[in-house]
Amino acid sequence: MPSTWRTRKQALDEVGEDPDYRFSLANERTFLAWIRTSLGLLAGGVGVVQLVPHFSIPGGRTVLGLILLTLALLISASSYARWERNERAMRMSRPLPRSSVPRVLALGLSLVAVGAVVLVVRGAGGPS
Repeated sequence: MPSTWRTRKQALDEVGEDPDYRFSLANERTFLAWIRTSLGLLAGGVGVVQLVPHFSIPGGRTVLGLILLTLALLISASSYARWERNERAMRMSRPLPRSSVPRVLALGLSLVAVGAVVLVVRGAGGPS
């Protein structure tokens, strides 16, 4: 019986052929953009929980902050795997794989926006 359940993936430099360096650099810039997005969401989540005044609906700040922090975690955790899948596909001259992360991010931020509108319309300035 093998000592591991999974087989080891080949290192990127062992797979296919080197793609045009411009595509690899564009893939890296996209990865860094996802990381920046994650950092922004992380800062926003902490900021909402720590700096925004209490809303008249109890727990409103916490819910908004947790959604933002969850999106930050999702994006940061999946960004490297996405970069690697894209790089591997380019090296193998295959189409780039699709990702559900943009859809999840758009839906999550829409949820945050709707929640923020509801909280603001209901009125800020509840108990501190």
